[in-house]
Amino acid sequence: MADAELIRIVSRSSPMALAQVERVRAELGALRPDIRTTVVPVTTSGDRWLGDLAKLGGKGAFTKEVDAALLAGEADLAVHCVKDVPADRPLPAGTVFAAYLKRDDIRDALVHPDGLTLDQLPAGARIGTSSVRRVAQLAVSHPHLTCVPMRGNANRRLEKLAAGDADALLLAVSGLARIGRPELASEVLSVETMCPPIGAGVLGLQCREDDGGTIEAVAGLGDADAWRETTAERMLLHVLQGHCNSPIAGYARAERDGRLSLRARVFTPDGKTVLDAHEWAGPLDPATLGTSVAVALLRQGARELIDSIPH
Repeated sequence: MADAELIRIVSRSSPMALAQVERVRAELGALRPDIRTTVVPVTTSGDRWLGDLAKLGGKGAFTKEVDAALLAGEADLAVHCVKDVPADRPLPAGTVFAAYLKRDDIRDALVHPDGLTLDQLPAGARIGTSSVRRVAQLAVSHPHLTCVPMRGNANRRLEKLAAGDADALLLAVSGLARIGRPELASEVLSVETMCPPIGAGVLGLQCREDDGGTIEAVAGLGDADAWRETTAERMLLHVLQGHCNSPIAGYARAERDGRLSLRARVFTPDGKTVLDAHEWAGPLDPATLGTSVAVALLRQGARELIDSIPH
């Protein structure tokens, strides 16, 4: 942190990304009123990073852009939806998660213009989603529905729904809340109906690991339960070496008495094969729990299943 009183937060310009940054600014302002924050918008990784792109290590252009801004010293802090950060590889060298914020709702919501629920949708209804995790699970529970690919941020997908590109959407409850449209959910799906992605509802604060000033300033925003749950989930994904086309779902839950559990599922894209594991750990080591659940899935054939999916 070049200026002890200023933290530069890198963000892309989508409404959800900016809403996430505003949450961090508000929480940091309450905790540390002595610190000012400013937002650094990102352009493309190629524009910003003149070195070897392979050094950025990320899959998505978004994480590459953000990593580049951090590593180049153009920003001090990045705010990520943890579910979007690859876990089959380490964070880019020189960066670290300094804190995970208190977790939001991890569930998915159905958005239907007439307020129908998933079970009320007629055969052939088109569900807009590009998530392999959602597609696989819908193939199991509602095989009479049709999934149509739909990318873009939540606002863009809602525009496509309004334009008739799909009959309904599946979106994260936390995403709808972040863009200020929670009332659009016609049904909130249980985690049994739609197992969430790894890292759902968690915002991670990424810094340069040598930037002690920023790390110290934002560490107080961290939530202990979110840290334990996310550590277990990301270790699971790391051991499974899941790629972005792998239908892997799961969530850890820290109970009030300190116990921690992790449930995880691996699917074939058509949903015909489902591997399932659920274990409890003592209060001590979330990473070991993540490893143990991953090994239970590997014993059931998860490696072959994941490797058979093109990516």
